[in-house]
Amino acid sequence: MGGESSHRNMAAATDYYPKLAAGPVGKQIHSIYQSRLRQFVDGGQYREQSLIGKLNEAVASGTDWIKLAVYSPPDLSRPLFKDATSHAFHPTRVGESFGPSWSTHWFKVQLTVPKHMLDKEHLEFVWDADNEGLIWTEDGHTVHGLTGGGERTQWILPESFRDGKEHTFYIEMACNGMFGNAPGGDSIQPPKPDKYYRLHTAEIVAINLEARALYFDFWEISDAAREFPGDSTEAHDAQQVCNRIMDTFIAGNGSQESVKAARTIAAEYVGKDVDSHKVYESGKEAIVSGIGYCHIDTCWLWPFAETKRKVNRSWSSQCDLIDRYPELRFCCTQAQQYKWLEQDYPSTFDRVKKKVKEGSFQPIGGSWVEHDTNLPGGESLIRQFLYGQRYFESKFGQRCRTFWLPDTFGYSTQLPQICRISGMTRFLTQKLSWNNINNFPHTTFNWVALDNSQVICHMPPSETYTCEANFGDVKRSVTQHKSLDQDKTSLIVFGKGDGGGGPTWQHLEKLRRCRGISDKTGLLPRVKLGDSADDFFDRLEKKVEDGTELVTWYGELYFELHRGTYTTQANNKRNNRKSEIMLRDIEFLATLATIKNGFGRKSSYKYPKKDIDDMWENVLLCQFHDCLPGSSIEMCYDDSDRIYAEVFATGERLLADALSELGFDDESSWTEDTKLVALNTLPWKRTEIVRLPTIAGQTGYRSAQYGLVNRNGSTKGIGALDVFPLASPFLASTASIKEITANKFELRNTQFIAEVTNGAITSLYDISADREIIPKGAKAAQLVIYDDKPLYWQAWDVEVYHLQSRQELQPSKVSITESSPHRVSLEIETKISDKSWAKTTVSLAAAVGNEPTAIEIDAEIEWHETMRFLKVEFPVDITNTEASYETQFGIVRRPTHYNTTWDMAKFEVCCHKWADLSEATYGVSILNDSKYGFATQGNVMRLSLLRAPKAPDAHADMGFHRTRYAIFPHKGGLDERTVRKAFEFNNPLKIVGRSAFSSLTSGWLNSFHVHGAPNLVLDTVKRGEDDEDVSRGELPVKKGHSVILRVYDSLGGKSKGVLTWGELGVKKVVKVNALEDELEECEIEDVDIEGRGEGQKGVGIRIRAFEVASFKLVME
Repeated sequence: MGGESSHRNMAAATDYYPKLAAGPVGKQIHSIYQSRLRQFVDGGQYREQSLIGKLNEAVASGTDWIKLAVYSPPDLSRPLFKDATSHAFHPTRVGESFGPSWSTHWFKVQLTVPKHMLDKEHLEFVWDADNEGLIWTEDGHTVHGLTGGGERTQWILPESFRDGKEHTFYIEMACNGMFGNAPGGDSIQPPKPDKYYRLHTAEIVAINLEARALYFDFWEISDAAREFPGDSTEAHDAQQVCNRIMDTFIAGNGSQESVKAARTIAAEYVGKDVDSHKVYESGKEAIVSGIGYCHIDTCWLWPFAETKRKVNRSWSSQCDLIDRYPELRFCCTQAQQYKWLEQDYPSTFDRVKKKVKEGSFQPIGGSWVEHDTNLPGGESLIRQFLYGQRYFESKFGQRCRTFWLPDTFGYSTQLPQICRISGMTRFLTQKLSWNNINNFPHTTFNWVALDNSQVICHMPPSETYTCEANFGDVKRSVTQHKSLDQDKTSLIVFGKGDGGGGPTWQHLEKLRRCRGISDKTGLLPRVKLGDSADDFFDRLEKKVEDGTELVTWYGELYFELHRGTYTTQANNKRNNRKSEIMLRDIEFLATLATIKNGFGRKSSYKYPKKDIDDMWENVLLCQFHDCLPGSSIEMCYDDSDRIYAEVFATGERLLADALSELGFDDESSWTEDTKLVALNTLPWKRTEIVRLPTIAGQTGYRSAQYGLVNRNGSTKGIGALDVFPLASPFLASTASIKEITANKFELRNTQFIAEVTNGAITSLYDISADREIIPKGAKAAQLVIYDDKPLYWQAWDVEVYHLQSRQELQPSKVSITESSPHRVSLEIETKISDKSWAKTTVSLAAAVGNEPTAIEIDAEIEWHETMRFLKVEFPVDITNTEASYETQFGIVRRPTHYNTTWDMAKFEVCCHKWADLSEATYGVSILNDSKYGFATQGNVMRLSLLRAPKAPDAHADMGFHRTRYAIFPHKGGLDERTVRKAFEFNNPLKIVGRSAFSSLTSGWLNSFHVHGAPNLVLDTVKRGEDDEDVSRGELPVKKGHSVILRVYDSLGGKSKGVLTWGELGVKKVVKVNALEDELEECEIEDVDIEGRGEGQKGVGIRIRAFEVASFKLVME
């Protein structure tokens, strides 16, 4: 029952297990044996006894082998090859210093390989001056870039150099490091203007390739020993392999034979195929896809001009690397950078085109630059893709399918929709991994826009776009993956970035060994190279098609850091807003002008496509994510000031040309017979009191300072509106101002009574609603100032603790500056400090009938502060847990409370032209003409005005500023009144003249309208990109003439409307996407607008909540 036992078959004692102990053997002290590993690859005191000392077989330097001569261009200029090499070169040598900061120096290098090195297996030329450079062939072709400081300093010498003869090439030295010219080790400090760089290395080196390969074997295996879990056999195996390698090397005295033997040991852990791309051909499933990427900030710690050279340096390096490592798939964004390369470095551009055709170099992203997405207007976001996609299609025959934007400071809620209408269904970013309050919960998910459009979003779990391709980066592709329940795959995006560079050969060697470890040993996620970023997203989309359900994230991807970028560099942001508005007007008026002249049949006027393109490309360039947000060095804003000045000069000329073609007179030709009209480019009726230009006194309007703008009997407002002089002080509706008591003033019209006490609005009473808007004891339009010292990123960040330092600024003088029946004004002077002051003018215009009015405030500020933040507050008697903010093509609602850390994180947010706090029965909107930072804390609405960071621009925002903002109270909740008032506040009516005897054909001036849905905004009127009279030939020309109309829902309600075009001849209407591809034809029918019996042609349109819809009208 207990089982049987037998002693008959006892095994004999083995002969190979020793009977007697040979001696004591101790347990390895794990930490000591692990720490020992660093000796083998360390450049310290054991350098010559370690593997490092065996990497080079021979070195040659000095004038016998390398002769140097230099040409130093004057005035910090950056000449191209042909110009630079036409000048005289003067002898120089290693040890000389070159500068100052931002200067360029061209070196002529005459190199002879020494006889004793001719038969060496692998020769490299090494150049290092701790700054950036570029190698050029003697005939003017780029080889690849040089980074300096020990990185990317080698050039593999061509076989043709092994003839013992002298060979010539050139090196272009840029006197800046990869991250500019910051002093010391803090790269964001303002650049040092007088930095010099010493050329310390110029030599020929023979490389021991076997020792170099062992170096990378050992690097990755020792990383496995350190980073695999301590209780895993794989970690212990790695440590044992490394120690055996070291023991073998020591036993062999570091001989070549010992190096080879050590590699044999290494192969036990990494496998035998790590010396070639064949390591990726094992056929085993890989869940991590490696993509090479080169993030080049179009400006940041260096100016735009230096970026052009960074592009050439970086991309020529990648073309060279692809030839050496066939598994590399490299992607790069920003059509602007491709265009710069095409213009300045055509031979490198040809190399890129060849690689694109072969599939190893992938244009990606679809946008003109890697732009900010918080601050640009909606149309700007569309144009980023329109110009980007058209460039990529015209140069490479393909559009981008993946939006790639890893380094922008938050992501607008409408981006998924704009991606979809621009031909892209997927999106990559990672910046939210920088959140400093909450941890974003997803890696791969569906990101959903306001209109319910979605894209697949992937955030690489290695949490960087400049991955060094280390063992830990591959490991974190699983350990930090937050969506493993849905999908376990991920991207690892590797390559030097921000300052450019891209992947290095070291990255590729490391990744080969990571793959070898996964196949041979296991535990490490298996990485694969050879596929493109699109291949990765294609597989994701196929999984979704087959039933994988990804989690969803609705609305904006708010970045919990860099909130100060909504405010920093205020003039730059003002220029952006003004240029966007100007471009909208130019396209609208130029479109009307071409319709009027029969598309060139009646006059020589042509749609100014080249000028418009140049303007747009410049504006889009300045929307780069370190330019528009305000986080670049001062040189960049000197550049952007010049760029915007050019934009505005061109724009004024185009406006004048279009107005002339439309029959309006230049101010210089106004006479007694000139009739004034107000040009309204907004798609609704406007009735306003406007200040007339001084020159109007030469016309029949004589002494009138103000005019009443109106179009009698029509709801159609777009086009030219009549201007009636307001010369009489006796109007039915007037404004008034008086001083009630000392330093207490009352401003009044038929809608509001405002009381200003000691420079702040202490009462704002809505007469018809019988409602006080300002809480008792509170002060609106109150300037407040804060201490502003973020944890590190000065220009970028404002931290929540700054709110505790609030100080009210007290006025020094308050006086009445205007007291006409048409408009009244009160000027408030405030001393901010001994160096800074503000002058704010509170104005109230007379109301015209029931047209809503606002309390307007013009601010002039002289600002010379250090690390302080100026804001203006508006406490209101409104209760709501959410405030509404205008964003591109829609509204974002954000908390007014701090219930959770997610709520509190939004203590400073981005808005566009307005922010609103409303109850069901009443609300208040704050309008602005150039600001983007805002906060609503409880019932206090706060507009951010100016910051004063000192890095990376030591003079950011210093000087004079002018801005406007307004209080717009309204009965009922938020509706189209706020949307329209904010548009009007940003688009003042333009007073123009025409001869009283000229005929103004309203059919084309007052043509395009959307009826039946006041929430729908006709935002853009432009010509078709490829019309036969417009096209510049970059893509196939389309016969005929068309007009593109862009309409969006501004309030969040599915709507039906009717699109009409008045008396214009339209033969077809087609719904198109943002790239103007035709989607579906709309049926043209006779429509009766609002029961007026006005028979005209139109099409019915249906718009989803917050949808952006574009329509192409094909003209007869």
